[in-house]
Amino acid sequence: MDTYSLIHTALKTDKGYSKIKIGNTAIGNGDFAYIAGPCSVESYEQIFATAQEVKKAGATLLRGGAYKPRTSPYDFQGLGKEGLRLLAKAGKASGLPVVTEIVQIGDLDFFEGIDVIQVGARNMQNFPLLKQLGKCNKPILLKRGFANTIRELLLSAEYIMAEGNENVILCERGIRTFETETRNTLDISSVPVIKQISHLPIIVDPSHATGSASLILPVSLAAAAAGCDGLMIEVHPDPKTALCDGEESITPEEFKQIVLKTNNILPCCYKPRGINI
Repeated sequence: MDTYSLIHTALKTDKGYSKIKIGNTAIGNGDFAYIAGPCSVESYEQIFATAQEVKKAGATLLRGGAYKPRTSPYDFQGLGKEGLRLLAKAGKASGLPVVTEIVQIGDLDFFEGIDVIQVGARNMQNFPLLKQLGKCNKPILLKRGFANTIRELLLSAEYIMAEGNENVILCERGIRTFETETRNTLDISSVPVIKQISHLPIIVDPSHATGSASLILPVSLAAAAAGCDGLMIEVHPDPKTALCDGEESITPEEFKQIVLKTNNILPCCYKPRGINI
């Protein structure tokens, strides 16, 4: 049996590449997205200030975690429903669509004010959750698991799309290897590979891939050069005080520089045939 014979809707077709529309912006098929915001929503002041700053710096979507699945049960787990409420308000005030992670099916009703629902790496193969999200009418941002292959990522997308929701955005955020100098190992080759076999947009998360604020700029430029459809970056007004992943968060000014430098190289980046420029 062919490696991809079980994948019917996520593979490339003669229709070209998909463009996922989110409010007044879009991701894919020539539209490059900058998704920025804190790892977790901590307070009204923090998320509102960050939303305004990243919007001015060039962000097209606002990210922020309300539910935070953490390796340690003693780490900050997010504000939950209150975090969702604050994130939705900050997005509306700044004019940015919002992206946040869901961790269990029972919380889906609380995501009414959220524009894009993220499935984190730990839930990439939570098939009951994927099936349920396939029945909703919101775009889904699906992160690759840290021990999963490209084929498995596309099959997880298939779980969502087979239920009727074809608005899926893939995300490469690094995989677990023996290397310890970075948080994960960014599989940069996954971007052109997916471009060759799938019509779905793929973005890259350099924050979770590297785990180091100093590496976000070069890795962002490399991801864009490889042909990704956007970047998802952790931005915090004061990374030293962040309750979650402060070491990999950058300031709004640093994010602005990434946007400027990335925009400069986008015309030269890899674009497979069929993508509108």
